[in-house]
Amino acid sequence: MLISPIIVLLRSYANPTPENLKGMARYGINTESALCVSTPDIQKLAKQIGKDHLLAQQLWEAGWRESGILAVMVDDPAQVTADQMENWVKDFNSWDVCDAACLHLFSWSGLAFEKAAAWPAREEEYVKRAGFALMACLAAGNRKSSDGQLAAFLPIIEREAWDERNYVKKAVNWALRGVGKRSKHLNKLAIETAQRIKLLDSRSARWIASDALRELTSEKTLARIKG
Repeated sequence: MLISPIIVLLRSYANPTPENLKGMARYGINTESALCVSTPDIQKLAKQIGKDHLLAQQLWEAGWRESGILAVMVDDPAQVTADQMENWVKDFNSWDVCDAACLHLFSWSGLAFEKAAAWPAREEEYVKRAGFALMACLAAGNRKSSDGQLAAFLPIIEREAWDERNYVKKAVNWALRGVGKRSKHLNKLAIETAQRIKLLDSRSARWIASDALRELTSEKTLARIKG
């Protein structure tokens, strides 16, 4: 499929008013390359296109925020390569694109567990976030993930809980909660991990642990896991 008509169609949904741009910025979204296309409109377009690996590459290279999100929705996880994941993760400059890539594409790749374990050791903010976002997506969305695979993430979560950067610590918290809500066994391990994290001499670690413990020990979470 040719990219030009897709970009024209994508731009036809754009509504980059000052109010919309300010609204996105309030949620911490980088608006430098934003067309202000709503997520439902991007999803509708992705459904019309279907899976197209080559088109996804072109959409990503187009450089728009929304073309990137559309790219991760139409790409085929089975065709994603390690080089592609490394090249794309380096382009992340906003949490929403990062999370969309992990949710819709990277977590369904055969390389997901490898990258989820490797990226948290990196210094770049959004690369590190992507590692933890992948963990959360693998815990919540990929039903083939085993307890053993997910438990292996907990030492990494504990190791990186000191990072004070907002988009990193929120992703660490997301990963810890996600793993801990997957099963009764993982809930126990995640609670033990959170309790150790809470003792670290770090504001970020204390927030991550306290917030996670509230959810992991709640009646709602425990009832859902038991059920």
